[in-house]
Amino acid sequence: MVLIDKPYVSDFMKKTLADQNIPVIRTPEAEQFDLGDGVCVISQDTALRELKRGVNGLLYTNSENSINWIVKHLGFMTLPKQIARFKDKFAFRNLLKQNYPHFAYSEVEIRELDTIDVGSIKMPFIIKPSVGFFSMGVHKVSTKDDWSLVLQAIHNEMKAVQALYPSEVMDTTRFIIEECIEGEEYAVDTYFNHEGKPVILNILHHLFASGEDVRDRVYITSRSVITRYREELLALLTRIGRLASLKNFPVHAEVRIDGSGNMIPIEVNPMRFAGWCTTDVAYHAYGINPYEYYFRQKEPDWNQLLRAKGDETYSIIVLDKPGDVPVESIEAFDYGQVLSRFEKPLELRKIDYTEYPVFGFLFAETRMENMAELEDILRSDLKEFIRMRPS
Repeated sequence: MVLIDKPYVSDFMKKTLADQNIPVIRTPEAEQFDLGDGVCVISQDTALRELKRGVNGLLYTNSENSINWIVKHLGFMTLPKQIARFKDKFAFRNLLKQNYPHFAYSEVEIRELDTIDVGSIKMPFIIKPSVGFFSMGVHKVSTKDDWSLVLQAIHNEMKAVQALYPSEVMDTTRFIIEECIEGEEYAVDTYFNHEGKPVILNILHHLFASGEDVRDRVYITSRSVITRYREELLALLTRIGRLASLKNFPVHAEVRIDGSGNMIPIEVNPMRFAGWCTTDVAYHAYGINPYEYYFRQKEPDWNQLLRAKGDETYSIIVLDKPGDVPVESIEAFDYGQVLSRFEKPLELRKIDYTEYPVFGFLFAETRMENMAELEDILRSDLKEFIRMRPS
């Protein structure tokens, strides 16, 4: 069964729920969405009764906002504790400490940030909310001179987002400071099946414009991305699954691979795949429906799927709103101009940027010889697509 919540439910997910007869739990949050006549909706009492009986035990959330419902209602299961272990990045580091004994990290409360002796911390380092989402409040500090600007940005960002998400998703009071893992970043959508075996549904390479960039702007997948690290990721996920005793558990995991080839986890986001339903890119790229594969406990035949692929790249482009542009000063965003920059846009999803700090999401297919289109959007501040209100 599925827990539905803000910020977004894709038409692809709605169609899958209807076609696969996957029930949605009737919560006040789910009722805010028009899921369509074909989606089966069950009461909370029915859902709890079935979960207690061990019937229909597979659960998925389109949004981490739903974690609040799980914590409130599913105390009779191990699920809330398992989620908390991953959602809290400090607890996650403690879970992995035996595997990465030399990895430096610490936790600090936001009220302590103004007086912290930043000079005593080895640089570069990453600071981010201990419980966070969507790269909000994530900053890299390379020099002592960076700190005052980062500190001000953190305060501004936490003030702006504190009302958008419940504390189980975004805790604006606690931060983790950890050593910076230099290297390439990858994200993987996977689920642990009823035996605890991880099943990889997609691997995404997170591209950055520079060493200081921490934005969620461009993620790509391709035959080469899948084949390069799939076996290593399976081994890592197997270790994590055993440490946390995971079964019937979907995750969106992020890792960094340093210059020596060491794979170090960044975080594991529980009970969902790539956020804002961007996991749907797996269907565009490989014909894999992540929701169907999880609920039907199916495994991709990667050898067969990749045999038919060339060197094309499939991407998720996050059209995030520039932080220094007040939303009230924006008259319009030119989606058509964005689309014109890509030779093969696959799907555009517009988002209400007056409510969320993002204009939308774009899926695209790019030939190897035209990767410049992804480089261009990666480096753009997107202001070229914004029409400002007359002053």
